[in-house]
Order: sequence, then structure tokens, then C-alpha cells
Amino acid sequence: MSAVGRSIGFDPVVDDRTRVLILGSLPGDASLRAAQYYAHPRNAFWPLMSSLLDEALPALAYEERLHRLRAHGVGLWDVIASAERAGSLDAAIRSPEAADLRGLTAGLPELRAVAFNGGLAARTGRRILTDLDGVALIDLPSSSPAHARPFEEKARLWSVLAPYLD
Repeated sequence: MSAVGRSIGFDPVVDDRTRVLILGSLPGDASLRAAQYYAHPRNAFWPLMSSLLDEALPALAYEERLHRLRAHGVGLWDVIASAERAGSLDAAIRSPEAADLRGLTAGLPELRAVAFNGGLAARTGRRILTDLDGVALIDLPSSSPAHARPFEEKARLWSVLAPYLD
């Protein structure tokens, strides 16, 4: 088990065309080490987005994956800006500092949906984004390998994002 330290999240991946903002909780150890969103090899995020966007995202270099997400109007960020945590589990998060979700969403003129990747992201994000006029708030099962669920089931549940994508 790794020592408790302050984990600091990444900058948001958005632009003025972002229609769907996917919010996780806080990057895990593998993502922090790689300085990449969803870097753990068993995290289903990139395969799930590949299925939704009909693109082979896992085969692309990281920066190209981000480019393809933005081209489809998809943004990424986390609900927690920083926290103390040993390991990668959300249950180990202590002393969280919330990300400025209101500030970010206020600058996204095309935003139509905010999707929460997992339970902690949903609980935290919904407390902050209580009254986004005309923006759907969508709870998704976590893409994390710690939340075992067959990929096909996760893909079916994540398909609710399809109407918001091009």
C-alpha cells in the first residue's frame, strides 16, 4: 500500500464545443504516474468511449485520444481537485478539495450533459451542480476495474450518452 500523500488532479480537457462533460472522482496512482486520464490498463474508460464514438481510441497515442474526444464534443475532468489518499480507491480519499465545477461549466456554452463516472463523482458533483439549467446530469457506473461489472453491461449503461454526442 502506498503512503498517504496529497494527490492533485489534472487540468480539464474541454473547449468551447464541449457538449458532454465526463467527471471522474480523482485520478488513481497509475493515472498520476502516467500523467494521463484513465491510464490504468484495466480501466474500461477508453474502450467504453471507443464503443460510443465508434473509434479505436485505445490504439491511439494519449494526446490523439484527447483530440478525438474534443472533436466529438466530449470533455474530461474530476470533481475533486486534490485530496489525501493512499492507493487509488475512492474510499481512501480524505480531506478532499472540490474542483471548480461551477466555474468550468459556466464557460462551456454548448454543454448539454454532465456525466459522472462512478458513485463518488455523482454524489460530489450533484451537490455542486444543483441547478444547471438545461443540462442533464447522468450517473454512470464507474469505469474503474475496482468496480467489477461485465464490460457489456457498462457499455449498455454508458450508451445513455449517445444522444448528446454527434
